[in-house]
Amino acid sequence: MDSDEEMAQTRKLVTQQNRKKKKSGGFQAMGLSYPVYKGVTRKGYKIPTPIQRKTIPLIMDSKDVVAMARTGSGKTAAFLIPMFEKLKAHSAKGARAMIMSPTRELALQTLKFTKELGKYTGLKAAVILGGDRMENQFAALHENPDIIIATPGRFLHVIVEMDMKLKSVEYIVFDEADRLFEMGFQEQLHEIIHRLPESRQTLLFSATLPKLLVEFAKAGLTDPTLIRLDVDSKLSENLKLSFLACRAVDKLPLLIYLLQSIIKAKEQTVVFAATKHHVEYLNMVLSKAGIPSSYIYSSLDQTYRKISVAKFQHKKVNVMIVTDLAARGIDIPMLDNVINFNFPAKSKLFVHRVGRVARAGRSGTAYSLVAPEEVPYLYDLHVFLGRAVRTVPKGKKITDDGWWFGEVPQRVIDSEAEMVRQLHDESVDLQNLKRVSENAYKHYVKSRPLPAQESVKRVKDVDKSGVKLGAHPCFASVKTGDESERLNLLDALRSYKSNTTIFEVNSTNKNPSFDVMKNKRTWHEKVVCSNRLKEANMRDADMEEEDQEEDQEGEEEANQEDVKNVFSTVIAPSKHHSGRETSQRRKGKKRKLTDIKDEENYLHYRPADYQSEKGLSVSSTFEQQASSAVLDLTGDDETGIKKKNNQLKWDRKKKKFVREEQDPKKRKIKTESGTWISASYKSNAYRDWRDKHKIDSNPGDSDGEGQKSRSGRPGRLVVMGSKGRLWHTKGSEEASGTKKKKQFKELKSIDQIAKNRNQKSKIQNFQKHRREEKRKRRTFKNQKMKKQK
Repeated sequence: MDSDEEMAQTRKLVTQQNRKKKKSGGFQAMGLSYPVYKGVTRKGYKIPTPIQRKTIPLIMDSKDVVAMARTGSGKTAAFLIPMFEKLKAHSAKGARAMIMSPTRELALQTLKFTKELGKYTGLKAAVILGGDRMENQFAALHENPDIIIATPGRFLHVIVEMDMKLKSVEYIVFDEADRLFEMGFQEQLHEIIHRLPESRQTLLFSATLPKLLVEFAKAGLTDPTLIRLDVDSKLSENLKLSFLACRAVDKLPLLIYLLQSIIKAKEQTVVFAATKHHVEYLNMVLSKAGIPSSYIYSSLDQTYRKISVAKFQHKKVNVMIVTDLAARGIDIPMLDNVINFNFPAKSKLFVHRVGRVARAGRSGTAYSLVAPEEVPYLYDLHVFLGRAVRTVPKGKKITDDGWWFGEVPQRVIDSEAEMVRQLHDESVDLQNLKRVSENAYKHYVKSRPLPAQESVKRVKDVDKSGVKLGAHPCFASVKTGDESERLNLLDALRSYKSNTTIFEVNSTNKNPSFDVMKNKRTWHEKVVCSNRLKEANMRDADMEEEDQEEDQEGEEEANQEDVKNVFSTVIAPSKHHSGRETSQRRKGKKRKLTDIKDEENYLHYRPADYQSEKGLSVSSTFEQQASSAVLDLTGDDETGIKKKNNQLKWDRKKKKFVREEQDPKKRKIKTESGTWISASYKSNAYRDWRDKHKIDSNPGDSDGEGQKSRSGRPGRLVVMGSKGRLWHTKGSEEASGTKKKKQFKELKSIDQIAKNRNQKSKIQNFQKHRREEKRKRRTFKNQKMKKQK
């Protein structure tokens, strides 16, 4: 213990000395040791990126960190550099650091980067991936690597097979943590976290912060620090927003008009749709309309996704249709336009979408097609951004400087609607896709969150006021002519409501249904008139009572003033006044209070000790920070929407509803931590491999002393060579100083040798028989051909 403490103090002194007299802003000011700093400089890094400058000092101080950063921001070096600094050199304790990656490609990329950056540290890394042979992975873990880079599914499978305890792990990183949860690794991650020691340091790097990830961070991290470098809640000044009001059925013609007439031909545009069925439907419509486009969604094949994104990035096509889940993984810096075909239900999601435009000083435009049922979400967005909704007044010309909410001229929609109708009539596939997308939209509407009640109320108030929207200024170049009378007629037709019922249409006096409806209307008129008379009489009675009460109050106030003039102090109140109040209470009549609250400048009440109570509350600062950073994306297919709804499924055996992830039909087992994992994770693969190579114990069982084999030597795989010599897979290489990999054969018993010889002889005899048969057939065929000649 004394030596460990002395080494720790020495490291601190060295780090402090390295930090002294160094220029700020570079890696040399972070106090890195020489092997780590040499690897950083040889890699070509000179100045740390913003995410590295924010996270590396905190990680080196052994703090848990949740960092939000996009791909390509330098986050891999942000967690590798402090990891090398913490591990220092190779140790025989076992794995001390772990990196969880969502995909094989990212894990292999991280392994390559780890070897290049930690070249001079002497640390050893192993990779555990699905699709590789488990026997090789068992052997890799028995080699005592310092760093394990793995995908969660295969790694949990391996540690369950080997019954590893992971007691020596000091440092764990969840890379692309939001993708880990999107790909369904939640159960595996909870089980891995449960097997780690509590003294570990945990890091999460993610592009977005879903609610599931926040719950995982609160359970697996200790007082974490949230670092946000992903998005800014403020929109760029160079971004112009246009909100176009139209009916839901008019969105498709309007989209075609925007892509053909408003947006320039060479500009690149991303169209956001609600579900993957909308993506496929819009892609087919645009292709038939002569607009080449590509598309991606979450469940699309990975190879095709790469091809579609490459087409768009290399400008083979200028339109790409995506969902929110698919668009999260792509980054297109030269994007010109964004079109929200389906308006997002969350304000943060809107900022996430349009934030892809107007980057690095470039300008851009975001068009949002707003249906009548989506207008409350538009008001929610403006409240979130702290702006008022700018509606275009009817009949006035306005300069298009952004943030205007206006209607689309009917002539614009009519010019494309006929073409869309013809395309649907000519294609049966298009009709089927339209029907599927409509059904998918019904499920999507059920899953999306509801708008704020205040926004719904404001929309209703605007509708009641009768204020009509004018044409949006982006359609100023459209020659609409004198369209005021046409628009008034269309508005009248849309708001038309018939006074007659279905029983009175085309019916005569002889029809009995006509007489029934006539009698019903006369009876309803009598009831309405009687109710109106009652209400008028009640209002008159209330007015008379209020006048009488005001007169009585005036007399009482005059009497009270006379009493005060005579007596300096009055102890008991007026009996008449208190008696009148009790009589009012008995009658249950309440006086109407005038509302003096100013809705615009009204501030809700807060107690005097509100700030102190908030500061002393149990909730951590991470929860408060994470609540503002949470971004949940609605699923773009039926499975994702069901997961969003947390739908339950009836279990006939248990006679109750269970969640889909705990469905017993999926053959899951419950671990010691209470986590449900796949039942296939426990088999005899490791036991067979261990018996084959004569290994007695698991890696990490003896707390750093190494794994003892049957030869009595720690930490080595012992096998017998063909000449009876004893070999070690690692000891021989260390003794000779070479790095050649040697192939060894296991010593077999007499029965195994005899069995192998018998099998080999059988195969040889069978092959000899086959060759003899072929030779006979060939000879017979040649003789037959000679006879024919």
